[in-house]
Amino acid sequence: MSIYDALTDSAVLRTLGQRIEHHRLEANLTQAELAEQAGIGKRTLERIETGHGSELVTVIRILRVLRLIEGLDLLIPEVPPSPIAQLKWRSQQRQRVTHARGSRPEGAQGRSSGRAPPVKPWTWSAPGAPPPAPVKRKR
Repeated sequence: MSIYDALTDSAVLRTLGQRIEHHRLEANLTQAELAEQAGIGKRTLERIETGHGSELVTVIRILRVLRLIEGLDLLIPEVPPSPIAQLKWRSQQRQRVTHARGSRPEGAQGRSSGRAPPVKPWTWSAPGAPPPAPVKRKR
């Protein structure tokens, strides 16, 4: 039987109980064995399988033993972030690796000290020509 909105609460509980019973039988476990492995009383398991209410933690213990715990993720799905929140999150993601000054690993290329490399003064000479003599200024 499918679970849908028009079912009463007691009908939903009976359906869930029947499903738990079916999975217990497929796992080849008696009520006593399942109850012992789940850490609950046999009478509690009997009540759940017949559609009587129980605490959620008890059902979680049963599902864990039957290896059905992942099904709870489908019960109440996680709410995805809104498109605006996704855009904000994407813009906050790191794009580059940063290092503290002077802590860059050896062999790393680039400016690790934060200082620019020394620059030769620019002159009007042709490539390969000797540099012009410095001009002396009068004081």
